[in-house]
Amino acid sequence: MDGLVLSHPEQLERLRRVCPEAERASVLAGDPCFDRMLAGRSHRERFRRALGVRQGQRLVVLNSTWNPESLFGNGGGEDVLPSLLPRLTSELPTDDYRLAAVLHPNIWYGHGPGQIRVWLDRARRGGLALIDPVHAWRQALLAADVVLGDFGAVSYYAAALDIPVLLASAAQDRLDPEAPLATFVQEAPRLDPHGPLRDQLEGLLARHRPSAATSPAEYVSSAPGASAALLRRLFYLLMDLPEPAAPALLEPLPLPPYDPPPRTAPLNVRTRVRGADVTLERSTGHPYDAVGETHLAVHEDTRDPGSLAPADVIFRAGRPDDPRLGGPEEWTAEVLRRYPHCSLAVYVTGPHSCAVRDREHGVLRLSAGPGADADPAAYASALHAWLAGGGAVAPGGTTLRVHAAGRVHPVTVTPATPPAGPSRSAAADGPGSPGAEWPFPA
Repeated sequence: MDGLVLSHPEQLERLRRVCPEAERASVLAGDPCFDRMLAGRSHRERFRRALGVRQGQRLVVLNSTWNPESLFGNGGGEDVLPSLLPRLTSELPTDDYRLAAVLHPNIWYGHGPGQIRVWLDRARRGGLALIDPVHAWRQALLAADVVLGDFGAVSYYAAALDIPVLLASAAQDRLDPEAPLATFVQEAPRLDPHGPLRDQLEGLLARHRPSAATSPAEYVSSAPGASAALLRRLFYLLMDLPEPAAPALLEPLPLPPYDPPPRTAPLNVRTRVRGADVTLERSTGHPYDAVGETHLAVHEDTRDPGSLAPADVIFRAGRPDDPRLGGPEEWTAEVLRRYPHCSLAVYVTGPHSCAVRDREHGVLRLSAGPGADADPAAYASALHAWLAGGGAVAPGGTTLRVHAAGRVHPVTVTPATPPAGPSRSAAADGPGSPGAEWPFPA
């Protein structure tokens, strides 16, 4: 063996104890994977946008290594992920959280991509993004607000990047007890699989403090930012060739394509209306402590067509000039004809806008105002609740304030076509008196 590359002197110490003969070939050369992530930290917001993470949302990255006792498991009765995924998509509000899964490449190649997608289909319909295990996992890690992982290296990288980590699987017998990773797994906070998930995640985020000097970052690499130069020097030394004069550089992390997964699972929407203020929370489940008026919002491409008939709101996304759908006016009219129970048809035309049609007001255009950054389908659900409570859109337009994901999103509602009949008589600011108290209990 001509060279055994290590990233930190503590690895050399452990190697010396178990195999002193290998010490002569050992070279300390840092960690190029970690260096690429360090260099990409300034692009965190771009990586978040690529995953569809909006302002105020938190990205939870689920990570599993390749091991029978990992988060993904091996199909046995003790596996954590099968029971955890449906709870995550149902307990975490849609507008507050985004979910992504980083699975070890061997999980993909061992079972096959098709099988993985089948196993995770329900979670994917709830909004789970499956991350490319080779080209995009580092970007997802940099984008994360919290990592829900196991005893694999990605969880350790996350901690080294000062990202809060909650371990759902912590099999220490799979690790060298003298390795820093084993210490991290022993000390890291654990997920209670039977406790409320949202409370645990928010508690972890509230308690998190920047790491001390003895954090995992100290042991990932003894030469952060220098691995390219150290490795190239080694390679040219082994080839007995002069090293080029140009600096050794690592390829930067590429910006992944903008491809947020659509949530096609039916959404239970809870709203509270006070004047022009609408507080909204959407989820695929029914939280026990839910309050407020409720309605059902369903994506037209839902896997369960039977959920469209009772839906109060039906939505989809498309280009305004998509000839297959006929554009917003034709599609919304078709939906209301086909589903008599539906009150509002929503055609999302862009990241910050949509066109809607209800049975009384005709077509309305919704556009996000300054500082607004929520899902346009959420704006439409807020409008549905406001109209149902007696709100009426003024001829020149009305501004709603949608409260979601801990933020206030001003949304302008403008008539696009004349209403089919006389509108209900109500003040432009909707239900409640002008002096209605705000905020009100969520």
